[in-house]
Amino acid sequence: MATRRPASMVPVAEIAAVLLARSEVAPRARVIADHVAGFFPGAAAVVYVIPDQENPTWTPKATAGEITVGQVRDFDAGTLGMVAQSRTLQVFASANLQREEFSHLDIRRTAVSLAYVPLLVNETLVGAIELVGDEQSFSELVLQSLTQIAELASPAIAAALSYESERNVGLESISRVTQMYDLEKVFNSNLEMEELLPMIAKKFAEVMNVQGINLWMVNGEALELVSQAGSDATVSSGALQKAGEGIAGDISDSGESVLIDDADDERLQKRNAGFEDSAVFSLAAAPLMEHEHLVGVVEAVNRLDGQPFDDDDQFLLSNICETASNALHNANLLQAERKVEVLEALVKVSGEITSTLDLDRVLKAVVNEPATVIPYEKAAIALEQRGWLQIRAVTGAVRINPQDPDIVRLQALLEWASLSSDPILVTQHGDEVEDEREETRAKFQAYFAQTGMRGFHSLPLADDDGRVGILCFESSNPDFLNTAHLEMIKVVAGQATVALRNATLYREVPFIDLLEPILARKRKFLALEKRRRMLLVAGAALALIFLAVFPLPLRVDGPAMVAPAHSAQVQPEVAGVVQRINVREGEAVRQGTILASLDDWQYRVELAAAQAKYDAASSQMNRALASNDGTEAGIKRVQADYWAAEVGRARERLDKTLLRAPIDGRVATAHIEDWVGRSLNPGDTFAEVVDTSRASVDVAIDEVDVARLRSGEPAAVKLEGVPTRIFRSPVAVVSPKAELQGDQRFFYARVLVPNGDGVIRPGMQGRSKISTGWAPAGWVLFRRPGLWLWSKVWSWLGW
Repeated sequence: MATRRPASMVPVAEIAAVLLARSEVAPRARVIADHVAGFFPGAAAVVYVIPDQENPTWTPKATAGEITVGQVRDFDAGTLGMVAQSRTLQVFASANLQREEFSHLDIRRTAVSLAYVPLLVNETLVGAIELVGDEQSFSELVLQSLTQIAELASPAIAAALSYESERNVGLESISRVTQMYDLEKVFNSNLEMEELLPMIAKKFAEVMNVQGINLWMVNGEALELVSQAGSDATVSSGALQKAGEGIAGDISDSGESVLIDDADDERLQKRNAGFEDSAVFSLAAAPLMEHEHLVGVVEAVNRLDGQPFDDDDQFLLSNICETASNALHNANLLQAERKVEVLEALVKVSGEITSTLDLDRVLKAVVNEPATVIPYEKAAIALEQRGWLQIRAVTGAVRINPQDPDIVRLQALLEWASLSSDPILVTQHGDEVEDEREETRAKFQAYFAQTGMRGFHSLPLADDDGRVGILCFESSNPDFLNTAHLEMIKVVAGQATVALRNATLYREVPFIDLLEPILARKRKFLALEKRRRMLLVAGAALALIFLAVFPLPLRVDGPAMVAPAHSAQVQPEVAGVVQRINVREGEAVRQGTILASLDDWQYRVELAAAQAKYDAASSQMNRALASNDGTEAGIKRVQADYWAAEVGRARERLDKTLLRAPIDGRVATAHIEDWVGRSLNPGDTFAEVVDTSRASVDVAIDEVDVARLRSGEPAAVKLEGVPTRIFRSPVAVVSPKAELQGDQRFFYARVLVPNGDGVIRPGMQGRSKISTGWAPAGWVLFRRPGLWLWSKVWSWLGW
């Protein structure tokens, strides 16, 4: 028979000290169970607590001895139920009990007696100690000792329950604040309305923990369901509601939140008609307000735990709606700003293409200028010429090489697209090309695979006189065009058609203007007196002698186009949102100058974390060295070296958030300050820096003059943008091969012009003259028509 300690041997101070050293319920319950089982050898002990007084349940927190506790299903049943009712010391002999009364116990040996001591604090039952003996019934001394331990355990358990309750409330508050911060960050990380709306619905569903979220937005005089998260079969995307037609419609009229926690509510009964299997049993809805104006309504449907919504849910929904309203306001501002940009770009393009009759200038303006607001990567125009389509302009191309494989592919595609009198829009998402016709899908599957593009849009250029040509836009982003972009392209195409028709006709007018003055002068000459005619003939003879003998400097000229001698693109190496722009378009920068910085809080956090772990590892290594523990010091040194390397990598990532100029030059990106707030991925082009210290001027030389050109011959360049200055520099190189531009062939002479003051800008146009020596005045003045006439005569009479 085991010997039990007398009550006087209960170490009250020792137990109290151990309890005070632990603040949570489970550790304190373990201490109590171990001490009870230690004082009563051969017995097993269980400590129960009641975590929630409003919904009391017996929750086992600790056991000691050979015993296992199952779930206590009923608070007022069995031996524990008797303790809950009497709230006094209870002792039972197992022979007088049925097994069902203590079925929550899994006892390996037959129990002789059971003892229960309630844990009371100010008449409040916070738990109980259960003692199970399997040798003999408990003596009075044993029960007195158990009571003494219970007097210590009661306030300890109550204090631990209070501590955990306060801690859980604090953690819940922190979790709620974290959720709100996360919502604020997620909502404000995207200003694209099409992406923001489904994101708002998804985050609402996650935070509210509901079956479904419906996001209604104002559309005229009604609300339109624009986005859903989760499931709600009672409404479908695209549905419209006005005041009196539903819950959202009523909120649009009153502007007040709605909470429905009764499944029999008349509004829910009307909504659930015909949806018995997927009915709404509880609903909370709140308005989205922007400066006291309703912009939308959010509905939360059915909590996932099966409980109806309460006031806390409605309060949370209203707070989240305020955050979402701010994000929607920012997105609306971005859309309004983009509309202004579209209008400004449209005015600029219209002014450019209608202010000139130069065909090449019109073509370049149409394919290049819309890029300021339309995110395409390539645009091209093909013109109708004698029944054939010919590509005349491509974005970024100074001249068109018809033998280029890309041009050949595009030429074939445009010839196919020109067969349709309607605009064509084909996109590819993933591996799927979206179009109704199988032939079109197959054609673009191959074309997109070869070019890397994922979106293609073309529309014919035609007027009342017939077809002028076709205009197309391409991008690697299949969703690069929205409704506003399509409208702008349509307007630009109409204006381009008129401008191209006028420029084409203008090119034909000079032939008529050339013949009319000659015929008029002939008639006027024959009407003169004979003497006067003789004087004119003599003057003409002298002029011929002058032309044949007098030398003049011979210069060949041609249109000039300025390109940067050197340019470099600025691309981030890490992903992030542009936080600050330090330069403006056209500003001079040096190599290494910080142009912009990305949002770096994540990389700073990573650096701080790595630094902290490095400091901790170093400190542990130093302590190990101080205690002569070589093995431990070696391990910590390896860890310190690892974290030192991580610190270096974190610093490198943080430094990569600073976008620097790769070369000396000027910022060539238009409206670079508008990049603030945009998200960049590694490899995205943020800006372009061009070296303006020298300018490369390509001069188109007619093939009849190219034989006279040599490298090193002096050239003079006059640009339209700087009409008062002439730039002089020798010819650097003459292209060995002619290139087709339009229906003519040209050779190109490249002139590298010093540009120290930066007045020459890439894209400028003008003319250049290249000195090739001295020749008779007649040859200098009339060599072009003379050579043309000689070639015609030879073709007719030569052999």
